Amino acid sequence: MYTQSLDVPDGTTPALAAVVAAPDALQTRFDEKIDADQKIEPQDWMPEAYRRTLVRQISQHAHSEIIGMQPEGNWISRAPSLKRKAILLAKVQDEGGHGLYLYSAAETLGTSRDQLLDALHTGKAKYSSIFNYPTLLWADVGVIGWLVDGAAIMNQVPICRCSYGPYARAMIRICKEESFHQRQGFESLMVQMRGTPEQRAMVQDAVNRWWWPVLAMFGPPDAASTNSAQGMRWGIKRLSNDELRQKFVDATVPQAAILGVTLPDPDLKWNEERQQHDYGAIDWDEFWEVVNGNGPCNKERLANRVKAHDDGQWVRDAAQAYAAKQRARALKEAA
Repeated sequence: MYTQSLDVPDGTTPALAAVVAAPDALQTRFDEKIDADQKIEPQDWMPEAYRRTLVRQISQHAHSEIIGMQPEGNWISRAPSLKRKAILLAKVQDEGGHGLYLYSAAETLGTSRDQLLDALHTGKAKYSSIFNYPTLLWADVGVIGWLVDGAAIMNQVPICRCSYGPYARAMIRICKEESFHQRQGFESLMVQMRGTPEQRAMVQDAVNRWWWPVLAMFGPPDAASTNSAQGMRWGIKRLSNDELRQKFVDATVPQAAILGVTLPDPDLKWNEERQQHDYGAIDWDEFWEVVNGNGPCNKERLANRVKAHDDGQWVRDAAQAYAAKQRARALKEAA
């Protein structure tokens, strides 16, 4: 684990003292690695602002995976078949695993798991706005897989090349599993769209409700984003919010045509000159309301998360007690 302090502790070797006492040289070396597209590892020196940005982004990502288990998790017992229950159960378990990978990556930056969770549970830390919307119908589960996980993949694949090594490596496995989730959601919707008129109407209703919040989950426009440009300079991000949103729209329109659903945007059309799709205005007032805790399910999602954490305290206590017992036994045997 790296240290940010530039004070020279007692007993420091002359060579190390020269490095510690030369912050400009450390900054230059860091910049050279970023410019050369090399990975920054936990033991490397890094600017405090870089560390804080990574902790914020990785922890928000981890929190989103954990909170994101809830909208779909409440459909496990109501899925229409054993096959769909098994698929959904596996997916929700995957999301929990993603959160754990990411918490581990954040811990390499000197922030403990307890600190990360406390920030989430007290409302200091944010998570993706998309998980504060309700899942009203079974079709919502498929739309989350198709659109929400599809947007997540669009955002996360470039992070596999993130400048911070632990984050980039965690994302490789996460993106493989998210790609599978997206295919599962699309396949579920295809089955429903081949069903009854009522099933097709259910899918269209779900698409209508999720489309705009999904577009907003890429974050505010580049002109209004305070973090995007610096994140790209450091190699934490590779594409801006607007670039990612545009790529998602262009990829999703033909998928919607295959499904036979209509995307709820009368301004959505192909722009021959740009060779991209034009799309309508996003309601950013709604986005910020949700981000600031006033969405349809913010309080419910956070309360459920805090309760689950508190209910699991006995498991953590038991694990610590067992570890302490094992350490005591090892010390006794060593003596």
